[in-house]
Amino acid sequence: MNRAVLTRVALVLAVVFAVTMALLPKPPHMPIDQFGDKFGHMLAFATMALLAALSYPTARLSRIGERLSFLGALIEVLQAIPSLHRDCDIYDWIADTVAITVVLLIVWAVRRTRGARLN
Repeated sequence: MNRAVLTRVALVLAVVFAVTMALLPKPPHMPIDQFGDKFGHMLAFATMALLAALSYPTARLSRIGERLSFLGALIEVLQAIPSLHRDCDIYDWIADTVAITVVLLIVWAVRRTRGARLN
């Protein structure tokens, strides 16, 4: 298996894990819970952003950011379903989007630096 296939599989697993944990009525306690809810959001979406950028190296980073941010917003909307007993919080979506943006800016800078060295 090549790197793109491995990172795409890891990306799918990360998305499935994040969505599942976000929509479980009572998610299990994780070791990162001690750092707070926003940290978990940022870690999950930073990981997905990095995996997406590695999985699709020719994709526009703004498109990756847009779609992952939409996923974060969708999760928040779904958490408003009363039977899930979860909280819909716009600040969670903002944390998701900030993490995505920071990671994609770092990816952009690394790609730009590597591209400059190749010329």
